[in-house]
Amino acid sequence: MISTAIRVARVGSAAELAAAVLMVAGFPALMLAALVPSVPAFAAAAAVTYLADHYLHRKGSYLINRLGKVRAGLSIRFLIRQLLLVLLLARLSLADNLIYYGAIACFIAFYGLQAPHGALVQLIRNRRRMPVATRNVDLKSRIRIPDAPPRRLLHRSAEKMLHLDLFAVVGILLAAQVKSAVIGFVGIGVTVAVATLYVLALMPYVRGRKVPPNAERVLAAVDDWLGEYKPETVLYFSGSKDSAYQVNMWLDTMENLDSKPLIILRERAILNNLAPTTVPVICVPGGVHLMNMDLSTVRVALYAANVGKNIHLLRVPTMKHVFIGHGDSDKLASVNPFSKVYDEVWTAGRAGRDRYAIADVGVRDDDIVEVGRPQLAPIQTWQGVPEGPRGGAADGRCPTVLYAPTWEGWDDNPGNTSILLAGENIVRRLITADPPVRVLYKPHPFTGTRSKEAKAAHQRITALVQKAAAERAADSRFVTDSAAQAQAKAELARIEARIAQLAGTGDKGRDEAEATRDGQVDVARHEEVARLRAEWNDAYWRSFPIWEHRVITGSEPRLYDCFNVSDAMVSDISSVVSDFIASGKPYAVTDSAELGAEEFKRNNTAVRAAVILSNSAAELGELLGAVRDPAADPLAEDRKELKQYLLGPDEPASIDQFNTAVANLAIKAETRNVGQESRIAAATADAEKLANAVPGQRVSSAGDTDGVGTG
Repeated sequence: MISTAIRVARVGSAAELAAAVLMVAGFPALMLAALVPSVPAFAAAAAVTYLADHYLHRKGSYLINRLGKVRAGLSIRFLIRQLLLVLLLARLSLADNLIYYGAIACFIAFYGLQAPHGALVQLIRNRRRMPVATRNVDLKSRIRIPDAPPRRLLHRSAEKMLHLDLFAVVGILLAAQVKSAVIGFVGIGVTVAVATLYVLALMPYVRGRKVPPNAERVLAAVDDWLGEYKPETVLYFSGSKDSAYQVNMWLDTMENLDSKPLIILRERAILNNLAPTTVPVICVPGGVHLMNMDLSTVRVALYAANVGKNIHLLRVPTMKHVFIGHGDSDKLASVNPFSKVYDEVWTAGRAGRDRYAIADVGVRDDDIVEVGRPQLAPIQTWQGVPEGPRGGAADGRCPTVLYAPTWEGWDDNPGNTSILLAGENIVRRLITADPPVRVLYKPHPFTGTRSKEAKAAHQRITALVQKAAAERAADSRFVTDSAAQAQAKAELARIEARIAQLAGTGDKGRDEAEATRDGQVDVARHEEVARLRAEWNDAYWRSFPIWEHRVITGSEPRLYDCFNVSDAMVSDISSVVSDFIASGKPYAVTDSAELGAEEFKRNNTAVRAAVILSNSAAELGELLGAVRDPAADPLAEDRKELKQYLLGPDEPASIDQFNTAVANLAIKAETRNVGQESRIAAATADAEKLANAVPGQRVSSAGDTDGVGTG
């Protein structure tokens, strides 16, 4: 029942639900206490509403947002409490007392201060919102960006300002209880004085040297930096904050380009969710600002997603435009007809080229270039199941099978995900396999965000894995190297502490202007963090037994790290399958739409070397057999052929193929620009020749003069 109430109220926990109930019930209690009248009861009810309101704000409760939508926002709630306090005074026969008039005057003055306070806060925030936000761009030497106001002045400023009435409310209640107006006026004086000081404290930040430069100066500074840096290759991205992973997957590739890289983002939310990188980043929310930006040195623009805002850069003819995508799969999104607006489309291997040919969406074969997948470099190839490395079943072998289903998607196509129809069957068969295997369950981050059925299935699968892990821990067949695990956990703690120290806490309080000014990455620290994350990953897998089932959510460990510790994978049609093929390990894909194995393989290139699972998962034995005895694996050669078909050859390395493609396209862009300049120069010369012709004569195309008006 409580869980149902939490879901209906859209709150995060039982404590949050209790706070919401107390706050909503507190206001009728305030009215009742005022009508009775009872000062102690009113004080108790007021305290409950203050505390509950504060707790919900601190938690960022969805209920707070909803109350604002139905005209019961923060200011209204405080005003109602104050009006009920005035009613309490009237019911206590204090209407002719000075404290009654003092309370009314106080609350009028207090609300009179709300307007300048709110205006100042909004003005400061607007002026400190940069037209262009950057990382790894040196604007500090070009323009002066002042420090932000102290965080305590702006963070949750409306709530802080309104809570200053607490002094007056307490003072008035005490005055009503002890029948002395003096203490009430002390509280009133403190409220009005502190509120006035709050307003005065904000005023210096809207004038003089504490105001950031205007948009024109900021944009000029960015153009000045661009003229000095001279970027050559741009990664352009637009999307929601949840799609930041699509640009993050290309950061390492951009860092390893031979040409000068630049990342252009269109949404501040993406910038805030961008992973650390040494590449210069410019976030340009305004389309006009982007179109006026000096990108004359850029020759290649890379696009990771097909979105409407791409048009703002696609309109620039001096650079060549390439769709690189954010994954490689047989989903319809991989052959979007929008792709024909680009000069080239880059695919991992031959499969991508054939995919466009079959789809016939207007992308010419000549415009497709195979560049491999540079992001797959961290994926290790399979060396077989290790022999008893650090505690396991009695025979020393406990293969690991990764179950990494995709999410339910935006429609109800049964082929989107295996979670709904096959997930529990897959997990049950894996956790009861004999000989035993270890199960790693890593669902897609979006799982359950659209479908409540998918969310419920995910929760049941999680419960299955956790229950099986507990049962295995109590099974005497499975041994544990406690000392080694304790040492690994100590390493984890040390590494996490060092990473936290390097990450620092100063960034959290910086606003956009300060982050732009100070957002240049420390390369040495960046490299140390990368090394520490590799060490963290190694220590993480050593911190628990190799036979222990795990549910893995969140960003760490990463999907590719899970690939590297797994001996096989079960998944759905998605780019995850194409990426896993790089490992050469056995894998299975679920035919959740029940097309049948042959039809499923015809429709989906990436499953041609997979064990095809029905929703019953009865075919899992074939996958486990290939893991336990690689020599008897019937699909091993098929996987090698499919890997090259999907991802291209192993040599040269994918990053080298990618750099070559960038260089070749840059040459095409430069050739086009030189040709255009030559044509413009020729046209200008012809126009000048015509303008300088003798009056009364017309120059023919052959250069001869026609007799005009001669006889």
